[in-house]
Amino acid sequence: MKKNHIFNGIIGLLLTLAVPAAGETWAIRSARLIPVSGPVVEKGHLIVREDFIESLGPDAVIPADASLIEGDGLWVYPGLIDAFSTLGLTEVGAVQATVDVTETGLYNPHIRAIAAINPHSVHIPVTRVNGITTALVAPDGGVVSGQCALINLDGWTAHEMVLEPSIAMRINFPALPSPSGSRRRGRGGETPTEKRTEEQIQGLKDLLLKAGRYADAIGAHYKDPGLRAPLHDVMLEALIPLVRGERLAIICVNTAKDIENAVAFVRETGIRAVFQGVVEGWKVADLLRENNIPVLVGSLFRSVGPRDPYDAIYANPGILSKAGVKVAFLTGSAADARNLPYQAGTAAAFGMDRDEALKGVTLYPAQIFGVDRWIGSLEPGKLANVVVTDGDILEMRTQIRYLFIKGNRVSLETKDTELFEKFRKRN
Repeated sequence: MKKNHIFNGIIGLLLTLAVPAAGETWAIRSARLIPVSGPVVEKGHLIVREDFIESLGPDAVIPADASLIEGDGLWVYPGLIDAFSTLGLTEVGAVQATVDVTETGLYNPHIRAIAAINPHSVHIPVTRVNGITTALVAPDGGVVSGQCALINLDGWTAHEMVLEPSIAMRINFPALPSPSGSRRRGRGGETPTEKRTEEQIQGLKDLLLKAGRYADAIGAHYKDPGLRAPLHDVMLEALIPLVRGERLAIICVNTAKDIENAVAFVRETGIRAVFQGVVEGWKVADLLRENNIPVLVGSLFRSVGPRDPYDAIYANPGILSKAGVKVAFLTGSAADARNLPYQAGTAAAFGMDRDEALKGVTLYPAQIFGVDRWIGSLEPGKLANVVVTDGDILEMRTQIRYLFIKGNRVSLETKDTELFEKFRKRN
């Protein structure tokens, strides 16, 4: 009897843990609401029920059962989105055993970042307490690096965190030799030459063409089982959504000439693409606008080219935005992902419209990745990724007061705050 009682108790506990608890209802009262997709509401209420935003505005009804946050003097934003990072893939850059970003070989379209994300990385809580609730996590290496994942920065496992497990394919576009004469390494580890770059671009085109034919052969076999199916190829299979336009390509490209080559590549192959990096995008902004190619810009905290104006890096997002290019911001990092809002703030200080800069870390990355129905702005029915601050979120002096991810209030404690409190009490 005693054994059965213990056994039944364990089973009951496991069943309790397996069933998610009902989400809490929250109300933020009389705060400054910044929906991003609409006008600012100076004195409004925001209601969160379970995972979603239920309502917001000056006339939103506060439920009797809601946990109340007095919002007087507080600002409410949608959670920020890092459009390109290595969160969960990199822990200590100098310790190779903690870095799982790069695979060997030039073409790895079948590699999935979601399989390697460490949900307990110390960088994740440090990042989210600065207002970043969502990040795209990307692999690196070779020409085709693999599939990027879009995750929320809260959860016990990577699959609890995931919004889209394979939202985009990361491509390192083959670069031309540096005009400054530096011995920059190519994607295969060699110093690039024009001939080698042309060969790699052609190799990439041939790979996509082969994937298209593979997809056609599979489709023909399904229509007519009498036709022989192609031999299974894991790499070509992973490329099918890309060549069919069902998956976005994130193309890493920086110099003006390489951007021109990448635009020609996108035109020829017909793939859907967003360009990442675009350090010299300001030189070819009209070309990007004419071809309707959005960009993921960053990091702004890098050195400028030897022949460029001193503020070229900082002014680049503003020039692109004013030319009509949709601009989102990235950190490309794990340790520096917490600095995402200051990328946008720096761009605003160097000529970018402030509202556009804010959209560059909220609504625009959500639109670029096709998930704006879920995140990117404060609207009824969207996931309750909500940040409550005591001021402008793009300013360094602003403090995060409350943080919600999928309606769950997330602790603002991190390893940093733990150490601060520890040594603050030192005699």
